[in-house]
Formats: sequence, structure tokens, C-alpha cells
Amino acid sequence: MKKCISFGLLLVLVMSLMMFASCAKRPPEPEDYPPDEQPMDIRSGERAEIEAELERQRRLAEEELEGFRDRDLTPEEEAARMEKEMDREAFLESKVYFAFDNSSLTTEAREILLRQARWLKENGDATVIVEGHCDNRGTEEYNLALGSRRAQSVKDFLVNAGVEPSRIVTISYGEERPVVQGDNEDAWSKNRRAEFRLR
Repeated sequence: MKKCISFGLLLVLVMSLMMFASCAKRPPEPEDYPPDEQPMDIRSGERAEIEAELERQRRLAEEELEGFRDRDLTPEEEAARMEKEMDREAFLESKVYFAFDNSSLTTEAREILLRQARWLKENGDATVIVEGHCDNRGTEEYNLALGSRRAQSVKDFLVNAGVEPSRIVTISYGEERPVVQGDNEDAWSKNRRAEFRLR
């Protein structure tokens, strides 16, 4: 009798477990969701539309930026831009040369500096650094002082030509930065100079 009751209880327990397992919550199928509550990974069509719209907006923004950068200039604007660039390059490539052991400006140097002054007045936001240089004869200290006098001569001329003193900075490199190596007049004459850099 006890064996029958134990067997019956065991049978009821097994059947209960089987029923419970078959009733366990299964993941919902797509059709179980209302249309407006579909999860994002199920509404792949809508997600694709959103991604396509975001990509379209990104492309439009890039095209607009590219168009702004590469805007076609009119022939007049392009000519003016090229002329301005060439004037700037000419300004930076100009050099003023000096006689041996001298900081006086030659006639040729004055002509160059008149052009430099004109460019500086046309470009009022530019600040120029005038570098004074020397050849390698003389002591290092002497050449630093001579380079400083050369740069100052250039600055004084530019100021007298109408350029604001605050826009001109002078520096001397003495013999430290030769453009031509050599111990002959050809090399020395090219190293006795003032050069221009923009700040």
C-alpha cells in the first residue's frame, strides 16, 4: 500500500514537472509584438530607413563642406589670389646685401626696401622679422653686433617709409647661418645680408 502511494506521488511529481517545463515562457515571436512595439532588431526595415537617412545627411554635409572648400573662383578672383601669393613670395625671397664690415644701405638695397615697405603697407596685418647676417670674418661677438646694426638699418628705412615700428622685429645671427660656404669674396658677399620672415 505504501509502495503504491509512493509510486503515485512520484508519478504526480514527474507529470507536474513535465507540465511546468512545457509551460515555460518562450521568447516572443515577431508576430507576438504589437506593430508599434516591435524591438529594433526585429524592425530591420525601419532601422535600415533610419540608417539610410543618416547616411544621406552625412553625405550632404560633406558635399556642402567640400563645395565650400573647392568653390570655383571667378577668373578675376583667381588672378587676384595668384598675384597676392606671388607678391608674398617675392617679399620673402628678397634680400638686402651689405659691403664688408658695413651696415649702410646701398642704392640697390633702398630700392628693394621701398618694395618691401609697399608690401607691408598693403598687408597691414603682417609682422616682419628682419634678420641680420654676416660673413665669417671677425669674432663671433663682433659679427653678432654687426648683424644687429644691419637689421636695424633695414628697420629704420622701413619705418621712415611709413611702416609701423611695432610691426618690425630685428634679430642678428652674425655668422651662424651662411647661405654659401666658402672663404672667398663670392661666398662672403652673399652672406653679408638681411633677410625677411613673416611672424
